[in-house]
Amino acid sequence: MPQPIARIITDIALDREFDYRIPEQLLGRVQVGSVVQIPFGRRHARGFVTGLRDTSPFPDLKALHDVVDAPPLFDESMLRLARWLADYYVAPFEQAIAAILPAPVRREGAKFKEQLIVRARSESAPTPEEVAALAKRSPKQAAAWQELLQTPEQTAAALMAASGVGLPGLRALAAKGWLTLEKGVIRRNPHERMQVLPTHPPPLMAEQTAALAAIHEEMTAAKPRVVLLHGVTGSGKTEVYLAAIQAALDAGKGAIALVPEIALTPQTMERFRGRFGETVAVLHSHLSDGERHDEWRRIAAGQARVVVGARSALFAPVRPLGLVVVDEEHEPAYKQDEAPRYNARDVAVMRGHLEGCAVVLGSATPSLESYRHARAGKYRLVNMTQRVDEQVMPMVRVVDMRLETEKAGGAHLISQDLIEAVRQRLDQGEQTILFLNRRGYATTVMCPLCGHTETCPDCSVKMTYHKEAEFLLCHVCGHTSPVPARCSAPQCGAPNIKMAGVGTQRVEAAVRKIFPRARVARMDSDATGAKDSHAQILGKFRRGDIDILIGTQMIAKGLDFPNVTLVGVIHADLSLQMPDFRAAERTFQLLTQVAGRAGRGDVPGEVLIQTYTPFHPAVQASRRADYTTFYDQEIELRRELNYPPFSRLTTVLFRGLEEANVNTAAKDFAERLQKLLPAGVRLLGPNPAPLARAKKQYRTHFLLFGRNTRDYIPALREILTSFKPPKGVAIAINVDALSIM
Repeated sequence: MPQPIARIITDIALDREFDYRIPEQLLGRVQVGSVVQIPFGRRHARGFVTGLRDTSPFPDLKALHDVVDAPPLFDESMLRLARWLADYYVAPFEQAIAAILPAPVRREGAKFKEQLIVRARSESAPTPEEVAALAKRSPKQAAAWQELLQTPEQTAAALMAASGVGLPGLRALAAKGWLTLEKGVIRRNPHERMQVLPTHPPPLMAEQTAALAAIHEEMTAAKPRVVLLHGVTGSGKTEVYLAAIQAALDAGKGAIALVPEIALTPQTMERFRGRFGETVAVLHSHLSDGERHDEWRRIAAGQARVVVGARSALFAPVRPLGLVVVDEEHEPAYKQDEAPRYNARDVAVMRGHLEGCAVVLGSATPSLESYRHARAGKYRLVNMTQRVDEQVMPMVRVVDMRLETEKAGGAHLISQDLIEAVRQRLDQGEQTILFLNRRGYATTVMCPLCGHTETCPDCSVKMTYHKEAEFLLCHVCGHTSPVPARCSAPQCGAPNIKMAGVGTQRVEAAVRKIFPRARVARMDSDATGAKDSHAQILGKFRRGDIDILIGTQMIAKGLDFPNVTLVGVIHADLSLQMPDFRAAERTFQLLTQVAGRAGRGDVPGEVLIQTYTPFHPAVQASRRADYTTFYDQEIELRRELNYPPFSRLTTVLFRGLEEANVNTAAKDFAERLQKLLPAGVRLLGPNPAPLARAKKQYRTHFLLFGRNTRDYIPALREILTSFKPPKGVAIAINVDALSIM
């Protein structure tokens, strides 16, 4: 009788599975998804079981040593998703497995936290006389007992801190039989400090009811279609999500809700926990390793049925899965920038397909790809055109900064119109959001005499001046340097270095100067580096402790504050200046989303967009919140150029420390690939990447455009199996790239 064989993938990126015999003593314990110890060469290694079979083409198989983690970490369904992830995004299978399993879960030694737990023994509780006698002999022991009566089960550390008793004192009480001391598992709870009041579903508006009915219809269909929920800002999409998730729970299933920004997670978590309580888990990169481990295990054990989080939460082990919601589906934050370079929105659609569950993509400004699918009937389109509770869309005014500059006799950061509008809100006790999608104080440090700009020594980008810490920072690699007193150009050395350009720090400084009595806060990646800082800033803003909130794109979407009646956009042209075919789409989305933060309460909102290109189609369409007109214009331009969504774009990037080696590798690879490409696939390049040098590495890339990725991915894989780049040259393949940057 043949012995069962386990197919195993290791942590080493060889993109290959290995066969091992399952010894008799481990039969029945080894399953798909099990973590096992295996002999690997001259050492021992950990691996993940990816299949079981009766035979192997390889003779004299080694036996695996042991099962490390008895509960499997993934099942057949997630394994199929990982295989698709590796195939579609041209990544090693090991990296796909790593993507579906958080590092704190798959890492060797990962486990729950154990602490000493104290429990009162009610069956042998002391008499009042015994407690009184103890208080005379040992007041701290008596205090510990009184504390334990209030909370009969708690950690020894908490009890000692509250009562002042030491561990010997607790052991003495245990010897009397009053309490027990045992090691127990302590859940590391990311919600520990979050106080949430239970909420109840409000009555739905007519459009919300229709949207929910459409989603429910797909949830109960044999082959559910993806639902694209196109709702204007403030139309109540989140309430539709909550109602749909409740329907999934009522059917005995779970749900996953994705948000693009970690900044959105605290507010989303409050709404979800208010509705679903402790059955909600959160997964995102700002959790500690211990919190991520415990939340993931809680989901796997079925103790949490609703998962909220950023990109990686998509792979949460919810079983059975009834619904996946991708909020703000258009957001580039859903695209992973490390292999496998997946787009969580597209992987959500594939997970829904593999598991037969409904997927809802929601946005006020859908991606052109998703909206085209909906118009073609591939997705089910549901429109929500009205704000809830008869709220009106904000009035949007475009401020022509060319005229403003002419009137003022020079360029100003904040227009007079915006200053007056902010002052009016301060007088009325209302709140303002000011948006600028660039952090730092000055984006260029320049010598006015010779024109030399301070650039990063390791990247081909200008250094940004950060005033708070008084240093220059590279936003690509993080390199810092002191602010020069003189020009650093060898032949110059002139004093009086000029700080040019603008970032959120400069806006904050200007606002504080113009409105000295206003309570001002800034929310960007510099201001939110500490744990829970997102939630703290947003909490203060919600309580009304902040009058003016200044921020980057992390404040541009998803946030719902009824007292915000004014939104000002500083330099709306920034994203239009990017050398990328999606620049207009990104600009329209950002402006429409940030404008939607205004007027979400009883008072109508106003939006002022400061721009030097007031008649650009993206600016004008966002002024009217007119998605359809923008889409119709932009889609025709893409059609003419044969850009996505009419083709699929993949970038192949070569990077390394030696420029000649990088260029040679890119040229050789492209020439070999070109011979295998079918007609209709365009290969452009290789050329220096727009960011030609980053983190000391030179970067060269080429672009592939094809009607379908199947037209060129097999050829890419074939070249990769035999291509040996020069030492120190790495290749990064980005399928369905969102940018050529």
